[in-house]
Amino acid sequence: MGADVLAGLIAELPEGMVVTDPAITEGYRQDRAFDPSAGKPTAVVRPQRTSEVQTILRWASANQVPVVTRGMGTGLSGGATAVDGGIVLSTEKMRDIVVDPVTRIAVCQPGLLNAEVKKTVAEYGLWYPPDPSSYEICSIGGNIATNAGGLCCVKYGVTTDYVLGVQVVLADGTAVRLGGPRLKDVAGLSLTKLFVGSEGVLGVITEVTLRLVPRQQPLSTVVANFASVEAAAEAVLAVTARLRPAMLEFMDSAAINAVEDKLRMGLDRGAAALLLGASDERGNGGTEDAEFMAATFSEYGATEVFSTDDPDEGEAFVAARRFAIPAVEEKGTLLLEDVGVPLPALADLVGGIARIAEQRNLMISVIAHAGDGNTHPLVVYDPADAAMSEQAELAYGEIMDLAMRLGGTITGEHGVGRLKRPWLAGYLGPDAMALNRRIKDALDPLGILNPGAGI
Repeated sequence: MGADVLAGLIAELPEGMVVTDPAITEGYRQDRAFDPSAGKPTAVVRPQRTSEVQTILRWASANQVPVVTRGMGTGLSGGATAVDGGIVLSTEKMRDIVVDPVTRIAVCQPGLLNAEVKKTVAEYGLWYPPDPSSYEICSIGGNIATNAGGLCCVKYGVTTDYVLGVQVVLADGTAVRLGGPRLKDVAGLSLTKLFVGSEGVLGVITEVTLRLVPRQQPLSTVVANFASVEAAAEAVLAVTARLRPAMLEFMDSAAINAVEDKLRMGLDRGAAALLLGASDERGNGGTEDAEFMAATFSEYGATEVFSTDDPDEGEAFVAARRFAIPAVEEKGTLLLEDVGVPLPALADLVGGIARIAEQRNLMISVIAHAGDGNTHPLVVYDPADAAMSEQAELAYGEIMDLAMRLGGTITGEHGVGRLKRPWLAGYLGPDAMALNRRIKDALDPLGILNPGAGI
């Protein structure tokens, strides 16, 4: 891209909005997937309002310049990887929010952090449930781009369940409003949901209307250790057959020990698996649910069961689960998986991953949103070791193949991005893949939006 072309964009936007200093743009090349194929953007553009995003995309279409939209860069699949000669459109400065406590909605821009939305709506006695482990540092826009889930989605659902409407700017600069502050609205096609999970390949979301619910009740928490992952998986099935816990999380031995290495909170290093369950039912319901989970865990062979209604004690275990990925990351570079299976196949998936780890001579730690079958296998390797890196890449693909054989998916909440794109066509099948491409081509005929990611 010539300097004169970029000068045209600079002239159309407020001073300082277009950043070309390599010392700054270097920090926008990759998300947390650290995709080695990341290119060098010509510029980073940081708009504050929809009209500015329209200007950027009109200019990009006119000059056929690739645009990669980026939230806070916490994505784990390479969905916010810059391309050579393109621009990165960062939503970090789009941070407005208005809460309507009567209709229980929040209208906000995509640059707000998930935690900031939670904090703001809590002032009105309301709650925004989707809670990725990175909720303190990930943005609402990024959550929508990948249809993020989190620890509470076993009961409360994922991001798409809370998106009532969006304003989105299409590749040609057209801004459209889809949906809105209505719980029931079936006029026209359900285009709002089309953009949730679309990873920036169809348009740039500049405003979102979020559904809120009353503040969550205090949690009754149960923690159990198991001598085998199979027993833990069977206990998960027994619990979910009877109730919908607010949380039902899994950590394997490697994750338990990695967390204990850092937090020193007395986790059982000898356990093969740990289950963390919680209920937020009103009145005695939460305690009764916790008692049922504790009894079920014991029935399925738990070696130790701990229950508490104390919020601080319970939150300590939740924090330990959230810390699992950073803790395992201390052991080496990670290839982060995100495969999910139907609940009856959970034990087969975890056991199969253990066999892959043994065959490839790798450490692969498994943490999971066990209540909905979404697992996060963490493949640990040394990028300086060529042979180990090759084995890690092979294991990465084998885990996805295993999940598909078990009737599962190659990604539950992290997105396809660039890392999983080679497996997408095989997962979707030729007809569904062709349909995806037709939608992409209709909305982005020049292919300028996030090229190389998703579909």
